Amino acid sequence: MGAGTDAETARSGARVPWGDVLMSAVAAVSWALIGMAGTAALGLRLLEADTAGSLGPMTAAVVALGAGGSVTPSGDVSAFGLTGAEADTAIEITPLGVSLVGAVLLSYFFLRSLRAAGVVISPAELLARAGAVVALFVAMLGGLAWAGHDVITIDGGALGLDDLTGGGGGDGLEIPGLGDIGGLLPDRIGDLVDARAAVGFTVDTAPTLLGGLGWSAGILVIALLASRRTPLPRGWEAVHRVVRPAVSAVVTVLLVAVAAGLAAAAYAAAGDDHPRRIAGAALLGAPNGVWLGVPIGLLVPWDGRATGELARLLPDPLDDLLAVRSDQPVTLGRLAELDGRVWLLGVAAALMMLLAGVLAAARTPVPGPADVRGSGALGFAGRCALRLGVVTAPALPLLAWLTDVSVTASLSVLGFDAFGAGIELHGHLGMSLLLGAVWGAGAGAVGALLAWASGAAGRSATALARGEEAAGPGASRGQTGYDAGAGHAAGPGAGTEPAEYDAGAGRSEGWSAAGAGRASSYGEEAGPYAPGVPYRPPNPATNPYLRVPDELREPEDARPRPGEPRAPHEPRSGSD
Repeated sequence: MGAGTDAETARSGARVPWGDVLMSAVAAVSWALIGMAGTAALGLRLLEADTAGSLGPMTAAVVALGAGGSVTPSGDVSAFGLTGAEADTAIEITPLGVSLVGAVLLSYFFLRSLRAAGVVISPAELLARAGAVVALFVAMLGGLAWAGHDVITIDGGALGLDDLTGGGGGDGLEIPGLGDIGGLLPDRIGDLVDARAAVGFTVDTAPTLLGGLGWSAGILVIALLASRRTPLPRGWEAVHRVVRPAVSAVVTVLLVAVAAGLAAAAYAAAGDDHPRRIAGAALLGAPNGVWLGVPIGLLVPWDGRATGELARLLPDPLDDLLAVRSDQPVTLGRLAELDGRVWLLGVAAALMMLLAGVLAAARTPVPGPADVRGSGALGFAGRCALRLGVVTAPALPLLAWLTDVSVTASLSVLGFDAFGAGIELHGHLGMSLLLGAVWGAGAGAVGALLAWASGAAGRSATALARGEEAAGPGASRGQTGYDAGAGHAAGPGAGTEPAEYDAGAGRSEGWSAAGAGRASSYGEEAGPYAPGVPYRPPNPATNPYLRVPDELREPEDARPRPGEPRAPHEPRSGSD
């Protein structure tokens, strides 16, 4: 089949390679779930959570939480048939370490399949590939919902309560001056020692499937907006030029921040008595802590409350602040009152935004001399400020929403609280939206001016962003200047005259007029190169295709003079 038929089929979007679509979806979803399950299992193992229950169901539950699912804990406490015992637990937190691993793997394999589709992809094929990935991911989450349930039994002896009465082989409870008073304790304490707390958890099927649908679709949308070299349907050139440089810059700095958080956790674990626990907590929740610090460092206020033992899980000085006053919002200034080093968090967040501005400017194409609108440093800075502000305006509320924490736990027997704790931390989404726009615009303008002054402006812009993609709808899968139907390259070997290479521009300026005429015979330009007239006349001294071979050259005396008839037996020269 010729190139023209393939081009018409690609333009119409009627043919979707369903075999390749399904195989790429299976690969993307499989690797994403394998990475999420491996991260969750390793983190739980390092935290020694498998000592209280089965590791498999707990891993499935953590993966479901990481993919936007929901887990409902339940419990029952009985002490020798006594009534009125209950346990209550509620968890609303997303292990972003698991989510990040799954998002990176899912995005990588999805974008890789799009890049293999060609220089331009049809809307039908893009929708088919994305839909197959989302549908398969939701189906796999249904299996996790079936496997993610278990019951953990905790007894009083495991909690160390038998040491109070000496039942665990110890001396009981001793008070200086009074001795062992274990025998003086009421009999109800002995009942509590033998109490059994059966705490179970179940993955909610319907909320998990809906959450997985939104999570996977959102990840694919962000991946398409952040990938600067992935093809898009024709007509979406503005996404390459306007959206992708800013989105890719924000995603880059957020990933760098997570890497810095993991490095800090590794440093802390090296000097701690329990390095495995720090490593496990960082593996599961490093993005939670880092992305919580970004909005706080950018002056976003939070509402928080912490009680009981769970308050110890918060970083210092946030735990001290919430333990003392919980009726006032958590801000950078209030935290700095307890520890002056917290101001460094604000400096780090500001530098992160400045880095995003510089990256966005380096990846944004600079207009050429012909484009007089908005030319110059100020015009370029204004465009970068507007684009980065539009991107960071929804990005900062998204970070605040992802890092919301709501954990409550209580265990009461006969009306007496034996254990009670809770953490509530919620960011102000409206204020984060406004601050995101302000910070993004300011960082975009300053970063663009710095990039312009240093000469880095537009240096990392891709060919798609500069508008150098395929010049016609015929540039479909497998067509990159090669005529598959004719079986030869549509270049100099086909009788066309190639233009000379422009070393200053870094790319060929186009084919010759003859080459353009051949390309137009298919109805559109073939391949990713736009035909055009050479920028200077052909020169045999620099173009080897224009030189006559030595064996075809004739002696200068043997050539007839102008106006003289050629002898009948005289051979025709190669130049004729």
